Amino acid sequence: MAVSSFLFILLASVTGIILAFEPIDHAALNYSGDQTQIPVTQLIDTLKSSYDEVLSVEIDEAGFVKASVLSMEGDSGDFYINPLTGKKVGEIEKQAEIFQFATSLHRSLFLKSTGRFFVGLASFLLFLISITGLILIIKRQQGIRAFFNRIIKDNFYSYYHIYLGRLSLIPIIIITLTGVYLSLQRFEILPDIVLTHDVDYASITDSPQRNLAEFPALKNITIADVRYIEFPFSPDVEDPYKISLTDRELLVNQVTGEVISELSYPLVNMLSYYSTVLHTGRGSVIWAVILAAACFSILFFIYSGFKMTFMRRKGRIKNKFKAAQSEIVILVGSETGSTMSFASLFYKELLNKDIKVHLTQMDKYQQFPKMKQLVIFTSTYGDGDPPANATKFLNLLDKFKDVPQFNYSVVGFGSLAYPSYCKYAFDVDEALRASSVAKELLKVYTINNKSWEAFDQWVDQWGERLALKLEVPRDNTVTKPRKKPQKFEVIAKTTAQESPDDTFLVTVCPEKSIKFRSGDLLAIYPQKDTHERLYSIGKNLDGEMLLSIKRHEFGLCSNYLNDIEVGASLNAVRIKNPEFHLKKNQKAILIATGTGIAPFLGMMTDNANKKERVLYWGAKNEASFALYENHISAALERGVLSKFFPVYSRLGKEKIYVQHVIASNHLAFSNALKNGTVLMICGSISMQKEVIAALQVICETYQLKSLSYYQQRGQIKMDCY
Repeated sequence: MAVSSFLFILLASVTGIILAFEPIDHAALNYSGDQTQIPVTQLIDTLKSSYDEVLSVEIDEAGFVKASVLSMEGDSGDFYINPLTGKKVGEIEKQAEIFQFATSLHRSLFLKSTGRFFVGLASFLLFLISITGLILIIKRQQGIRAFFNRIIKDNFYSYYHIYLGRLSLIPIIIITLTGVYLSLQRFEILPDIVLTHDVDYASITDSPQRNLAEFPALKNITIADVRYIEFPFSPDVEDPYKISLTDRELLVNQVTGEVISELSYPLVNMLSYYSTVLHTGRGSVIWAVILAAACFSILFFIYSGFKMTFMRRKGRIKNKFKAAQSEIVILVGSETGSTMSFASLFYKELLNKDIKVHLTQMDKYQQFPKMKQLVIFTSTYGDGDPPANATKFLNLLDKFKDVPQFNYSVVGFGSLAYPSYCKYAFDVDEALRASSVAKELLKVYTINNKSWEAFDQWVDQWGERLALKLEVPRDNTVTKPRKKPQKFEVIAKTTAQESPDDTFLVTVCPEKSIKFRSGDLLAIYPQKDTHERLYSIGKNLDGEMLLSIKRHEFGLCSNYLNDIEVGASLNAVRIKNPEFHLKKNQKAILIATGTGIAPFLGMMTDNANKKERVLYWGAKNEASFALYENHISAALERGVLSKFFPVYSRLGKEKIYVQHVIASNHLAFSNALKNGTVLMICGSISMQKEVIAALQVICETYQLKSLSYYQQRGQIKMDCY
């Protein structure tokens, strides 16, 4: 639909933008001032006393008064007047050539009736596109009540397609409906009714004679109520004033002021008038600006729509091995194409290992004769529905039962900001567990907000189960491209050898000044390596970047940072992470494990107003605390940290983790969610999942809203790896 009407909608939008400036240009003449509340009797009296003969008066949508007059001494003809004085204030100029050109192109594409038909059809198609778009937004947002909830940002194009769609929906619907209506009227499908007054001229009298100001029919009518006035051609009593108001037409006796005839405009005439006003923006600068903005939005929708379509097509699958040859089959369920990007990286890495693998959509599931491993990557659409290319999968799974046994793994992509987080992935997992030939290799794995770290972790786990060493490179198809690395000087550091956990602190400062906040990320590039490693930033009191790092035995970057000397420089890029920023005046509960404490060390210091900040931190034992003791103790003493709850998992026989302490402090967390306190979580993906599970139980126990509600409000923020 969108493709077929593309050219007509494009031309209509471009010309619509141009024509939106016509009423703005017209209003800039300012011929009316603030005089639209002048009584119409005063206007008529002023004109009659100023000119020898007055033929007619027209008040346009901007409130400008056009008069057609004759005068033996002064001005004659058609021009704009000051309604208070009756004097000429401006000529009635012809329509500017650019507006003439745009009007003809907008209405008929210079093809006369044929063009008008196609423009009207394009308006109707755009109306249908708007309605289907509305339905898709409601479905994506998981219900009409969540229509204006925060949009989860998949990518630039889809995010602003939805964001601008919500803002411009009503103006676009008005533009399209009025456009269709005017086209129907132009082709005389809708009647154009001309009012005909049935007047009994024999009954018209010339008494009592009244002054204009005393005319009973016109006492409460102002210029703002009038469209057109036709003056009497003669002084005869049978020759009345013909006055067109916004809703009716009057014939008024020019001597007595009595109403000779009154007819209300039929609905079709009213709709025609308001359709013209709403479609063109005449008379309202604000509405004209809104129409222009809506047309700009339509142009963006065309561009972003094609861009998203090409992105999906770019992700088309080109398999090296046929389905019948492959031992590993990857099935993908994706609505926007982002899930396919992750699957493609995984697929390419398996090919690099000389493994016969086949990648296809979930709706193309069939009998794979040599399949030993089935891997499913799927997103969830709307309120737990399958994405567009996975709607048939469950039926196909039930259809192809007679297959050799195989192992399966399901990976769900989604956002915790939605109530139905990865629901379809769990539905698929449940269907596979019910199959007699499918054996679970790994439990269903969920990835929040396209987390590269979570995906990389799953790849490692899957590879370990098959004794494969897989290294999937970070790719710009699934992560944002980075800026050029710059130099950062190492100001201070500890070493892993000083800590029982192989953890250490590094303080760096950019050689060129940049703005950053605690919660932003630093992408570090080890020497002779192009793959970045991300570290969460804490901003210390001196405005420097504080990093907390765990050294891994074979970790390229962690060993590089452990060995680097104070005063040396490293290559890195600061990455804004506004989703994990904490406002200065917000109360917060900070939840971290291990090196995830780094951003919170900065957030504690950035608390001049001493708002309540509580820190829950998990580690192996008390010795782990030594690295951060000075920071925590100083924060507690200064009052920028209210409370500190260390959780040591290996202190006793029974392992206790952060989620256990959260569960035991259920009342405090319930109250925190109720009173608007922000919960910030930083650490491992596995910790994040356990903490989220504990918080969900608290929400259910205290009958609070769902966690997705609090995340939508920015009350739950996560940065896990």
